[in-house]
Amino acid sequence: MATTPQTNTSLEAIAEILRGVESVAVCGHVSPDGDCLGSQLVVYHALENLGKNVTCLLAKSDPVEAGLRFLPGIDSMVPAAEFSGTPEAFVAVDVPTVERIGDAAAAVQAKCPITVTVDHHASDTAMSAYTYVDPDAAATTMLVWKLAELLGAQRTPEMALCAYTGLVTDTGRFQFQNTDKAAFAAAFEMVSAGADPAAVAREVFQNRSIASLELERIMLSRMRFGFGGAYVASYLTRADFEQTGAVKADAEPLINSIRAISGVRVACMLREEPEHIRGSFRAKDDTDVAAIANTMGGGGHKAAAGFTLHGPLEQAIERVDAAVAAALGVDGEADGWKAGDIRL
Repeated sequence: MATTPQTNTSLEAIAEILRGVESVAVCGHVSPDGDCLGSQLVVYHALENLGKNVTCLLAKSDPVEAGLRFLPGIDSMVPAAEFSGTPEAFVAVDVPTVERIGDAAAAVQAKCPITVTVDHHASDTAMSAYTYVDPDAAATTMLVWKLAELLGAQRTPEMALCAYTGLVTDTGRFQFQNTDKAAFAAAFEMVSAGADPAAVAREVFQNRSIASLELERIMLSRMRFGFGGAYVASYLTRADFEQTGAVKADAEPLINSIRAISGVRVACMLREEPEHIRGSFRAKDDTDVAAIANTMGGGGHKAAAGFTLHGPLEQAIERVDAAVAAALGVDGEADGWKAGDIRL
């Protein structure tokens, strides 16, 4: 594993720091996924086991997606905007920049004398006094799982379940390119400590709503290919969500359906939201979709990344097409959609 240039400490040193404080706030990024929530809760349980006063924060007041509400400790999480305490230490996990910790930036992090980051997202900047970022780690839960051991906390079945959930989601059920020997070794440890893979699969991957399936039907009807089939994309509008009664979490699995198509190298899903267009990329080869997302102000992992664009959906499509074409080294426009085809 290789840390980033922004890393200025070790997990051993972070464990020593956290053992020396009595109160801690733990926060992740806005729109938290399984790795984010799992990482927060591993740290939460580990520090609570050591007798610390720990508060787990949500970067925004949005509800946690249904498929992750089974995680032990999830009900103890507090929206950062509603938290008025001043802990000795603020620990950011699975989040690289202060903008991504949402309400916690002003409400909590800025007031804490000790700030720590443990993450696996490479970034050009560091937001904490003590920073440990390892982009080779398949999931941040792998890092906090090790941190829990270094803290001297008992790694309980509850912690193992949270850690395994983060690992299995960030590796796409161990199908993404970040799945390596270290990921399987960590999964073995977590299952040995009490994580139940079948329970996680049932809650996270086999728990879709009818509204989600309706969204998938709409998404597939708009699917189009480009660049000789190397690129597949689709989109959803606000009207689609209103028509189906779906929520944002219902759209999360959809990109994996089109990524699975034979011949596809890069998949993209665009989702219209009230003030912007949210986009997601997935890669099936060595194409670095984090680099593509970065050209549009986003980021993520080599195989999975996201971005936010402002303006009409038609403009977002044109910009994404151009970015993907440059990354794939092809000339011309993607096949399929024209401006008049976008069904708003």
